[in-house]
Amino acid sequence: MKPLSRRSFLQASGVAISLPLMEGRSSRAAEAGDSSAPNGDIRRMLSICSPLGYYGPYFFPEGEGAQYKASPYLEPLQAVRDKFTVISGLSHPDVNGGHSAEKSFLTGAAHPGRPGFQNTISVDQYAAEFIGRATRFPSLTLALDGNSISWTRAGVSIPAESRPSRLFAKLFLAGTAAERATQLQRVQNGQSIMDLVMDQTKSVARNLGKQDEQTLDQYLSSIRDLEQGLQSAEEWIDRPKPQVDRKPPQDVADRADLTERMRLMYDMIFLALQTDSTRLITLSGASSNGVVTLDGVEDGWHNLSHHGRDEDKIKMLAIIELEEMRLFAELLQKLNDVKEGEHTLLDQTSIVLGSNLGNASSHDNSNLPILAAGGRFDHGRHLAFDPKDPPPLCNLFVSQLQHLNIDVDKFATGGSTLTGLSLKNA
Repeated sequence: MKPLSRRSFLQASGVAISLPLMEGRSSRAAEAGDSSAPNGDIRRMLSICSPLGYYGPYFFPEGEGAQYKASPYLEPLQAVRDKFTVISGLSHPDVNGGHSAEKSFLTGAAHPGRPGFQNTISVDQYAAEFIGRATRFPSLTLALDGNSISWTRAGVSIPAESRPSRLFAKLFLAGTAAERATQLQRVQNGQSIMDLVMDQTKSVARNLGKQDEQTLDQYLSSIRDLEQGLQSAEEWIDRPKPQVDRKPPQDVADRADLTERMRLMYDMIFLALQTDSTRLITLSGASSNGVVTLDGVEDGWHNLSHHGRDEDKIKMLAIIELEEMRLFAELLQKLNDVKEGEHTLLDQTSIVLGSNLGNASSHDNSNLPILAAGGRFDHGRHLAFDPKDPPPLCNLFVSQLQHLNIDVDKFATGGSTLTGLSLKNA
């Protein structure tokens, strides 16, 4: 029998859906779990990647544990010092390639810079398979300047939304009856396509070996999951969207205005989390090649990140990166000011802020600047790992998944939770 190739496709109504890779080389989709939130305990996750990194000496603090001395970049966060942990030394095993490593920031997939690289599922999309159906939007993929950092189980990049105005409309504006009808028709068309795919797959299955039959069963299971997702989308179409005390935003036209662009996107993230429109958000941060409009900055941001230890460039770079941290501190404070039962919205939201670059100047992908904030973790310390022999960054993602009440003990290269970052009992 001629084996099925990876390039085999099922054609249905002009939509191509790739068949799985056979002979035991495809990974099994995770079985969706119970998306209900016990006792109103709604957990969330936010992942932020800063593509141009952070200057290490100003990011990492002096000392370890709870008695660390805050670095310049951590100073704006000291009002919520007990709600975050700064982590040094971490990296993704075999993830290199400089800027290309952004593709693997949330996946841990090895060698993203090599030709023929095939990515894997990002941690947010993995979590969405378990809890995504509980909200109108299973996840939100956002970006200010860069690329998406969210990837499907097939390793396909999920397009990112970069305009806050469109995001606001998606989250909170009901749309006309005609628009809702069009949306419903698209969903129903998708369900019809799934039916055709299932029918056509039966002909493929007739001459398969036992192992390929098992792989195809797993593929069909994922198709059924897609069908259920479409049914869930149909149920949400006529449900009223949340009402928020905010006018629709206008996008910031000046791309050099880092402060307002980032603040506006953080405002949208805050509203999405507060209204429980989604529980999973990723954001690829700003990465402008141009000159950012901040006093004292006279050179392009990307050029400054490749400072080559030039003191003048480092000073200008620090102005930009300190502003990033100040705006992030504003977001944490807003989340912490909102009560949700016995906890705050920050307590309910596990956040990772970091970068795929440890040293942007040399395109190094080790000793990544990582900050874990929020959630029910025992924070308030500096976890310093040996950069020559660190645990994988994906261990932190396992901790985040467990915080979401997802019963897993591994993800990608992560084989356990991150040592030193423990969940509180309460």
